[in-house]
Amino acid sequence: MTDFSWDVRSPLHRTLVAGSYGAQGEAGVALTEIRNFDLIQVMARRGKAAEMAKAAKARFGVAAPETPKAVGTADATLIWSGPDQFLVLSKGGKHTMEALGRAFAVSTSLSDQSHARVLISLTGAKARTMLAKLSSIDLYPDLFPVGAAAATSMDHTSVTLWRGKDRADGQAVFNLLVFATFAESLWHTLLDSAAEYGVAIAHSEELG
Repeated sequence: MTDFSWDVRSPLHRTLVAGSYGAQGEAGVALTEIRNFDLIQVMARRGKAAEMAKAAKARFGVAAPETPKAVGTADATLIWSGPDQFLVLSKGGKHTMEALGRAFAVSTSLSDQSHARVLISLTGAKARTMLAKLSSIDLYPDLFPVGAAAATSMDHTSVTLWRGKDRADGQAVFNLLVFATFAESLWHTLLDSAAEYGVAIAHSEELG
């Protein structure tokens, strides 16, 4: 009998080549794939939205987002993904399906999206300009501040987009969640859109 072993790999493991791409000189855009995270979809059952909200507050110490935004906690980010639903993004196994199942057993349905989505972080002086090529959302700082989120599309691909905390140098940070089957296509689109500004490509285990 043949022995099989399953090696979990990123959908971008063959496509992502760390280093520089596009225009030479200081990179205007940094593209970083974030790997090995936990991502759980939390959806209120019919008539259970208030109970879900109460359970979320008890679990995370903050209110779950009811409008398009991302809310940070000490060890997770809660990201609005539609009416009466949100995503829990975390590391370290604290907010897994099993753990959240106990907290939300009565009010919600849960879906583990940890290996179904790819997480890409974008920053740099030209990140907002580059994203404007692909998104119809106005990412001007006053209209899309830190914590703003949207369920939208880029290059005909559905994505969840939110703005994270600014870097220490003041540069904005944008995060994209895309379904794994479309990740490679979107990655190439992002590279093509950023090439004229110079791109620094990397992957990381840190959520940032």
